[in-house]
Amino acid sequence: MIVYIAAAACAIGVVIAAGRLVRRTRGVDDPDPDGPTVAHTGAMLSALFLLAFAIAVVVPWTSADSARSNTYTESQAIAEAHWAASRLRPADARHVQQGLRDYVDLVRGPEWSLMKDGRLSHRGWTELDRLRRDVIAVKTGDDDELKDARTTVLNHLGEISSARRQRAMDAQTSPPAGLLIITVLTGIVVVLLPFLSGARPRGMTLVPLCLMASLLAAGTYLTIDISHVFTGALAVGPEAFTDLHADLLRIAGGG
Repeated sequence: MIVYIAAAACAIGVVIAAGRLVRRTRGVDDPDPDGPTVAHTGAMLSALFLLAFAIAVVVPWTSADSARSNTYTESQAIAEAHWAASRLRPADARHVQQGLRDYVDLVRGPEWSLMKDGRLSHRGWTELDRLRRDVIAVKTGDDDELKDARTTVLNHLGEISSARRQRAMDAQTSPPAGLLIITVLTGIVVVLLPFLSGARPRGMTLVPLCLMASLLAAGTYLTIDISHVFTGALAVGPEAFTDLHADLLRIAGGG
């Protein structure tokens, strides 16, 4: 932040120095609200706002799509692990499948609320680690089919852990604070530029200005509202795990 402030201060210094240098040579005064200085400044401010606004919208939108896709990747890995566990001995199969259902209940319930604050529950990691240790401890003897089933379940548990780590990263992802600040500041300056340049809008000229201000305010709020993957207008919900929960119950019921 200090570097940003220093860069802005340096830019202001350059403008002041350039203004004094031009006045000492052959510069022409430009006090008019519709003069070249205001026109140039307005165009550049508008371009800067549009650039910051576009980035502040596109980046969270892309992140939300990726995070939503990852939830279905994780849920699919859980479903595959659940099916693969059915090839173990009945007691081991019931234990692993119940552990997977408990994990799904945890994710779609308490953990989803925590992700709005950018974190995952420690219990989720503990549940996965316990399941992995239990599967590793499954006795297979010389039964190649059981060995293959255990390996398959372990592979799917690895996929679940990988998708969970990605979900943890998604929960902490948001645009840089500086980008949102620039979006807000440039939006305010774009609205106030006619007044700052000395113009005094009256009557019907205020209508388009107010319309622009309202749309800029709504757009700026949108960039803040969608800045986090698991909250706001683009929030990723637990639908993948809710649907999976119903599927696992159906599989456990045998139909």
